[in-house]
Amino acid sequence: MEAKKVIVVGATGTLGSKIVAELIKQGAEVTALVRKTSNRSKLEKLGVMNFAVADMMDKISLKDVLRPGKFDTIVTSAAGYTRNTKGDTPKTDTIGYQNLADATKEARIPRFVMISILECDKADSVPHFRNKYQIEKYLEKIGQPYIAIRPGAFLDQNPDYILPKIAKGIVPSFFTGVDYGTIYTPDLARYTAMAAISLPDSELNSHIDVGWSEPVNDKKLAMAFSKVLNQPLKAEPVVPPFVLNLVLPFVGLFNGNLSDMIKMVKWVKKGDYISHDTMKQKRVFGDLPGIEEGVRRYCEDHKLIKPKVKA
Repeated sequence: MEAKKVIVVGATGTLGSKIVAELIKQGAEVTALVRKTSNRSKLEKLGVMNFAVADMMDKISLKDVLRPGKFDTIVTSAAGYTRNTKGDTPKTDTIGYQNLADATKEARIPRFVMISILECDKADSVPHFRNKYQIEKYLEKIGQPYIAIRPGAFLDQNPDYILPKIAKGIVPSFFTGVDYGTIYTPDLARYTAMAAISLPDSELNSHIDVGWSEPVNDKKLAMAFSKVLNQPLKAEPVVPPFVLNLVLPFVGLFNGNLSDMIKMVKWVKKGDYISHDTMKQKRVFGDLPGIEEGVRRYCEDHKLIKPKVKA
């Protein structure tokens, strides 16, 4: 069977490069959409040979690289809100994504797979959540077939704030005292690659919640790490409560990105940041990882323990 031709937007990012690796592993022919100034070395090491130079904020450049018949799927993990890549701004998540959707539609690419956010349709008060949902709605409006993958919080953030603390007997948590959905990004990359090349067309024009088999909280995470590492660890907030509740809201008055983060934390504390449709994830992607399984794989991948020998 001929390999699916997939173009990946956001490929140079931490998550994007993992998605690229999974697509290659699953047999896709990958093209990475990059800016002129992007560092391609990591992608080249993964085996990427095809690159397309364009920018989501430049309609003409997108039209030049997205041509009819050239690609079977476009995958995007770009996130202007995080500003992890030079040139990204929150406008990437609004204008940039609309430009990308329009160019995809014009090129008649059969499938648009995007990384969205868990329960983004219920978090209108959080700008970057709302922006993801608005792009889902925009894809519907213009009639571009899509699949929105909606993960919860990433266990392995960028930068990773967990690993340095483990040696000190601490499991840091950004959200304390509340259950929330989470995922280990290698799983997210695998699901995204499957959505791009192997899920049937019957799954198009929908979103799929993805994450672990149950919500986590700071105490559950600490218990899982303690069991996996066979040593006692305690949960501790990444940001002290007085800073989160008093200092950051004041600073956020002058910093839009920080204000967005504060609104996100406030919304998550309502307890709604959990998957309400785990059965769909199981149906399309297989059994969901449990908390301990996800933590164990994180610890194995980061050389904290030896990999478990498979029977």
